[in-house]
This record gives sequence, C-alpha cells and structure tokens, in this order.
Amino acid sequence: MEVLKITPRGYCHGVVDAIRIAKHVGEESAEPVHMLGLLVHNTHVTDEMQTHGVRLVDAPDRIAGLDQIKSGTVIFTAHGVSPAVKAKAAAMGLRAVDATCSDVIRTHDLIDRLVADGYEVVYIGLRGHPEPEGAIGHGPGRVHLVQEAADIDSLQITSAKVAVTCQTTLSVWDTDELIDKVRARYPQVEVHNEICRATQERQEAAVEAAREVDLVIVVGSSRSSNSKRLVEVVEKRAGKPAHLIDTLEEIRPEWFRGVKRVGVTSGASTPSQLTRKVIEYLQGMEPPA
Repeated sequence: MEVLKITPRGYCHGVVDAIRIAKHVGEESAEPVHMLGLLVHNTHVTDEMQTHGVRLVDAPDRIAGLDQIKSGTVIFTAHGVSPAVKAKAAAMGLRAVDATCSDVIRTHDLIDRLVADGYEVVYIGLRGHPEPEGAIGHGPGRVHLVQEAADIDSLQITSAKVAVTCQTTLSVWDTDELIDKVRARYPQVEVHNEICRATQERQEAAVEAAREVDLVIVVGSSRSSNSKRLVEVVEKRAGKPAHLIDTLEEIRPEWFRGVKRVGVTSGASTPSQLTRKVIEYLQGMEPPA
C-alpha cells in the first residue's frame, strides 16, 4: 500500500508542555499526584503518565472529581479548568499544578476581559467537553455555550455588547459558519476566533492531502475533539472517506478495497510512535481484491 504521511501531525506545543509538566511532578513528588481528568485526550498518554506516578481521576466534571482527591497534588489538564475548580482545590489544601495549554489560557484571559467590560459572550464549543466547561466558568451566566445553529437561534441576549469566541480544537470551516450566524443575529458582535494554530494547520493539511489519496486514516482517540474534527473535515471538505483509529486492531481490511493510496495523519495528542506503527502496518499491507 502506498502511504502519504500528512504533515503536520502529532503532538502540539500544548500537549508537549502538559506531558513534560506531569512527568516532572509525578517523578519528583513524594506525595500523591493526581491528574484531574485525562491530561490530554489520549489514553496511551494517560497510561504512560500513571507509570510516572500520576494517578487518573476521570470524573464527569472537575468539581466532582476533586472530591476523589484527599491530599497531595492535583494537576489541571491541558484543557483548563474554571476558577471555581481552582478555588475548591485551594480550599481543600491541595497543591495545584496547572498544565493548561497556553492557547486555552489566552481564551480564559479574553473571556475575563470581555466579561469585566460588560459583554455577553457567545462561546462556540462542544457540550460535555472539558475545555468549554472551564471557559464558561470564567463568566457564569454571561458566557453562553452554542454547539450548532439552532443554539444560536435560541439565544436571548439583549445586551448591546456581544462578543463571540470558541473552543480551540473545532473545525475551522464549521466555526466560521457559526460565527457568521452569530454576526447575522447580532450585527454588533465583536469576533474573537480562538481556534489554535496547531488545529488549523492540521486540518488544512489533511484536507489538501486528502485530494491526492483514496482514503485517510486519522490516528487518535474517540475522546479527542481535534482528532474527530480531522475526520470530519476530510469527509466534508475533501469528499474522501476517513476513519479514526486508536490502535492497530481497529483497522478494517474492507476499508481498503479498491484503495491504492492512503493518507495518514494524527490528532494533536497522539504519540508519534503509535502513528509510526500504523504507517508501517499500512505500507506492508496488500489491499483486498
């Protein structure tokens, strides 16, 4: 099988920083160390962190997760947390280590400023994802989560000061469409598109490369927003089939019937060694008749 290695792929700067921080804390601390949720959305990374002494607390929300930690250190993951989570951790006497991605921190700072200036903030993001959870916590009652067009139609904002921002790992094109819809509803809106450079570059490269192949494999976790968006943009923008896999065992031979050339990319939290294994496997594969 001919394989096109799509670049850029793999770890972004935020993931590299979070892993470095967690490893250091886990290895150097004599007290219990916990990560409050998946450090990044990849179970291979999470499993590796636990070998470095960092225990996983995977709760439905960060506030509830803190109740599972009795003492020691808590690591806030790359997705960020709300001020309420930080305040509760401090009140519990926990040592807090912040591994929040710098791009997410920038969005938190933006929301803080907008709310302080009297804005109502429309936040485009995915329900149930920890990044919006943390961002919305920076302006309770003033930050309004929207995931799709119908959510924008349902907004009841009457303020003259309206801003829109977004989760950092969304589809570039879908987010632009939703921002345009917010602008149509609130012409005075101040727009802050916070999709990070790593997400944008990976999506644009995947769409461009997909036009040269028959199929795209995205290596990443089903819990990873940026990995799932890579599949979506390849299918919607390039019109090519794409499949998300987290292990070699998830590859299905029937996907490759009639396929001569396959592209491979990966999410921003996918270990490079896993993607290399997938590429090597596909290179040695004989397409089914």
